[in-house]
Amino acid sequence: MSQQVIVMTDAPIDLKPLLESAIRSELHMLELSLACTTERLHTFEAQYGIPSEEFIRRFETRDLDESLDYIEWAGEVKTYHLLRTQQQALHSVHLQ
Repeated sequence: MSQQVIVMTDAPIDLKPLLESAIRSELHMLELSLACTTERLHTFEAQYGIPSEEFIRRFETRDLDESLDYIEWAGEVKTYHLLRTQQQALHSVHLQ
């Protein structure tokens, strides 16, 4: 799905370099956040001996008892997927 955004300003500067820089900065922040989230996921995987994909499948089908760790782990999985979606969206941006 292709989207177009029109940005208009009365500012006397060229916005394209400013927007490119903002996107690069946001991508950098997303990379740092993904690294932290990935580290937390690996910690849970090592502690409980199952990959996050298997955990989330079992958690969502209620094959596991709820615990604070499991709720936190599920949140980290959702955060990871949200960050990856945002990262992919920004990587596909083309400014004209």
